[in-house]
Amino acid sequence: MDEISKSGRRRFRFSKLFWIGIVLLVLGTGPLLSVIIYASLGFGDPNPNPVIFGILAFLTFWPSVACMLTGLILSLVKYRSEPIPPNGS
Repeated sequence: MDEISKSGRRRFRFSKLFWIGIVLLVLGTGPLLSVIIYASLGFGDPNPNPVIFGILAFLTFWPSVACMLTGLILSLVKYRSEPIPPNGS
């Protein structure tokens, strides 16, 4: 048994849907942000035109936010509905 179950506290865990939203956000907006940062640091073209990365970020941003919010709500509901374990057992 670990320390958390010995102390009798419930453990909050994010749902898989929340983590899917995080991955979708990183994979969707990461390339565009990396091109923006790369250009602002002075590497390559100072005025890039990352149309494909912009479309990718546009198509993945709001679905990822929706997944994260839904996953957070599901996690909170599950956490609040679990019974509190008895102390000392």
